[in-house]
Amino acid sequence: MKVKFCGAAQEVTGSCHLITLDNGFKILLDCGLYQGRTKSMENFNAKWYFNPREIDCVILSHAHIDHSGRLPKLVKDGFSGHIICTHATRSLCAIMLLDSAKIKERDAEYWNRRQLKKKKKSRREKIRTPLYTSEDVADTMELFMGVSYEKWYRLNDDIEVFFRDAGHILGSATVTLKIKEGDKETVFGFTGDIGRPDRPILRDPLPMPEVDYLICESTYGAKDHLAKPAESERFLEIIKKTCIEKRGKLIIPAFSVGRTQEIVYMLDRMETEGLLPHIPVYVDSPLAVNATMVFGSHPECFDEQLNEYLLIDDNPFGFNRLSYVRSVELSKRLNHTKDACIIISSSGMMNAGRVRHHLYNSIDQEKNTLLIVGYCSPDTPGGMLRNGIQEIKLFGEIKPVRAEIEIMDSFSAHADRNEIIAFLENQHKLKTLFLVHGELPSQKTFRSLLYNKGYENVEIPQLGQVFEV
Repeated sequence: MKVKFCGAAQEVTGSCHLITLDNGFKILLDCGLYQGRTKSMENFNAKWYFNPREIDCVILSHAHIDHSGRLPKLVKDGFSGHIICTHATRSLCAIMLLDSAKIKERDAEYWNRRQLKKKKKSRREKIRTPLYTSEDVADTMELFMGVSYEKWYRLNDDIEVFFRDAGHILGSATVTLKIKEGDKETVFGFTGDIGRPDRPILRDPLPMPEVDYLICESTYGAKDHLAKPAESERFLEIIKKTCIEKRGKLIIPAFSVGRTQEIVYMLDRMETEGLLPHIPVYVDSPLAVNATMVFGSHPECFDEQLNEYLLIDDNPFGFNRLSYVRSVELSKRLNHTKDACIIISSSGMMNAGRVRHHLYNSIDQEKNTLLIVGYCSPDTPGGMLRNGIQEIKLFGEIKPVRAEIEIMDSFSAHADRNEIIAFLENQHKLKTLFLVHGELPSQKTFRSLLYNKGYENVEIPQLGQVFEV
């Protein structure tokens, strides 16, 4: 059996790992988009480290676009097998992949209009086509097969797959494979993205069955997150300082699925407890609106705390001063309002979506605050703002960064280094641990920590590297 690392190798995004059995059967673990602007990765999304037609099945850990976002491209290029995931992941992918396709279609259309406007033909660049279209998404959804947690599903006579709740986003799962090759049985694991214990809405991540080989995420392999009580208090302090004391806007770039719902739920609880100041709150993302509806249709993923809260408040994602924004017209009005408010908008890394317009209209005013609530690739606007840049280019214009920049990684849906270590505690028969989904410096730090904890064979694969196991 061979394992080839076809994405998220010494990078955080673009999850894609290929298992090839000795008989030639090929399993793809995730098929995600790379989200960033690193020069060496600029063509990643358009090419493959394998032939899509030769892939027999895809096993999808969860719906985030950096794990699922190239599936329509895979289908477009010839894949025709099943895409196996949990039921909630299938529901989320139906809206997230369509949203992704529409963005790609609009981006290509915008680029081509600009090229046609150029006066000199010699200055025109090649007309672009989208990576995939809405029609490709429709074809892709036909191949999805939803299965339940905690049940072994047989792919064929030699392979079984088992999903267990990863506690990362709705429907997220760790993947365990039992693979028979002749008289040998190998248990192979993939963590996907590991969630955090004691987080709102979702159940805690559950330890995986013991495996022989494990592909493990390492996004926060060098960091510890803020504790939960301090997190809530600090969030409320930022709200009061920005919206009450300075009468400014609190802009929260957040991924439409997972992060947005968690923030809304926290605000809902503050409102119920009488702690939230009397200011309007806007969720400005059509995808987030649709995703929140999907959350409501999958209560099987809720934790006990949320189920108890539902007895007090039957709508944990809505309160009187909260508005979900679908229309472009209202979104534009929010850009120019002078009223104090909270705006939650995607994308989380600020490299696309409506949040870029909110940044453009707010980043140069001292009364406003930008609250970054999770990982951002260093080369994205979010990553640059995290690193303290003094000015930023938005829509072709250089804007000074005068707004206050606050960072709360405790909102992250990724486990920190100690939480990953705790998650791995039951893995006593590991032969090799592969670290993916992390930046190289963080991975090296985490590998040292793993060595200190007694793990002996820890690999940090390079993109395209193949291991025989």
